Amino acid sequence: MKTMNPILRYKVVWIPLLIALMSPATALAQSLQKGGQLPSIVLPVPSNPEERAYLGVSGTGTFKIPQIKADVVLVEIFSMYCPYCQKDAPGINELYDVIQKDPDLRDRIKIIGIGAGNSAFEVETFKKTYQVAFPLFPDKDYVIHQAFGEARTPYFIGVKIQRDKSHQVFLSQQGGFPGAQPFLQQILKESGLR
Repeated sequence: MKTMNPILRYKVVWIPLLIALMSPATALAQSLQKGGQLPSIVLPVPSNPEERAYLGVSGTGTFKIPQIKADVVLVEIFSMYCPYCQKDAPGINELYDVIQKDPDLRDRIKIIGIGAGNSAFEVETFKKTYQVAFPLFPDKDYVIHQAFGEARTPYFIGVKIQRDKSHQVFLSQQGGFPGAQPFLQQILKESGLR
């Protein structure tokens, strides 16, 4: 009986595995390309009135990101268990504070976070632990995470919203948070706000 050549056996096992590992990146590239649109996802209207006011949404039920009252929305895909997300949390909070203190930007740029695989309890724990002031949403069953191409955390998506509520992705980047001021300058430049 013939045995399989060891090199061929290596290719038979590893090539399908590499294709499987590359698939999420391909899906992500297709769904979140600069100039593209967000997948159609819905988020629950926050029960906290301050968060509803911040986002410019009202009532109960659900909303879509392009319905947020802003010119630009920065979405952070995070996980409570991601050490990079934990490390970046103070910097993202600083970015939020810088935007909120600037009268020309506070109503134009909004930030939200989506906890990939995180329950409402885990998202709330992250929010309290890292004193996050902007709205965070759970994605316990990875529904949003899958719609976003299973992005690895942290992942940042910048969306420019037009007056007619159409939108366009202008920023799609894996990690690499450079600090509040450099990231704000990147957002302003790539979105065309300044």
